[in-house]
Amino acid sequence: MVKIAFFEIEGWEKPYLEKELKEHELFFEGDILTRHYDLSKIKGVDIVSTFIYSRVDKEVINQLPNLKAVITRSTGFDHIDTEECKNRGIAVFNVPAYGITTVAEYTILLILSLLRRIKIVEEVIKRPHYLPKDVRGYELNGKVLGVIGTGRIGSHVVKLAHAFGAKIIAYDIIKRKELEEKYGVKYVDLDTLLSTADIITIHVPYTPQTHHMINRENITKVKKGALIVNTARGGIIEIDALIEALEEGRIAGAALDVVEGEWVLRGEIDVYGKSKTASQKELRDGVLVHLLKKYPNVIVTPHIAYNTWEALHRILEVTVNTIRGFLKGEELNNRIV
Repeated sequence: MVKIAFFEIEGWEKPYLEKELKEHELFFEGDILTRHYDLSKIKGVDIVSTFIYSRVDKEVINQLPNLKAVITRSTGFDHIDTEECKNRGIAVFNVPAYGITTVAEYTILLILSLLRRIKIVEEVIKRPHYLPKDVRGYELNGKVLGVIGTGRIGSHVVKLAHAFGAKIIAYDIIKRKELEEKYGVKYVDLDTLLSTADIITIHVPYTPQTHHMINRENITKVKKGALIVNTARGGIIEIDALIEALEEGRIAGAALDVVEGEWVLRGEIDVYGKSKTASQKELRDGVLVHLLKKYPNVIVTPHIAYNTWEALHRILEVTVNTIRGFLKGEELNNRIV
């Protein structure tokens, strides 16, 4: 029997986990795990499982001397200090494939919402009178879609967009031959994608290499009038650069499910008022998120592309199987470190 602590747990998840892991000692917490949490509650824990809002950093790890594994119930793992875990021999796992369909479908939803100007439609419909030209949009058919990152989610976006008749170009360090053959994808360098695509959609993981992948320097290369969609991680787009491009009219619209400073969308300052002191940059980014929300050609949603019942059930299944496999000493393909 081992001690396992689950954070950011919803009520419906608890019975499932209790049933599947009944031989172990389980601790459930609906709140996030950060250095400000009362870590004495879980001091003897062997395994910690979190979601995307927790922060498993060195200070947290220092307070958990028995910790052997961290399992994040998400694809992204930038909220975990993987280097510190590696140094201490603590295994880190994620759930890499649960959101393929979910996030890809949401990406298409955001693309279509930008093309058909849904945010403007919502405002115009409140008026007593409006003209058809006030809400006139565009088709996805025939547009050049630039996909940055053709992993599991990016590949599924390609499949869906191809069904709409989009012409697809892509940028990735790994070229997938099946996408080229089946959907006519043409791989290009990043600058070519930015300057050619009518719509840019991002599907790369957040790493030091992809931090501000879209920035002040290369955003000037974006085709004038293009749209940009991000359902990956906020830090991939430099928020200041995006705002400047919107102000200049270079980018005609953006749909962002993730953005630097997105914490303000989860309860404003109260989130950090309870859990930490916000840095100057975090506060500044939070203010810029509020500014972005006010643009009529910008859609901002609170990191919910993953959020379907089907995806959440898949997360739990993979999490349970990961725990079982880790305890048996199996080699698991979702191990990060």
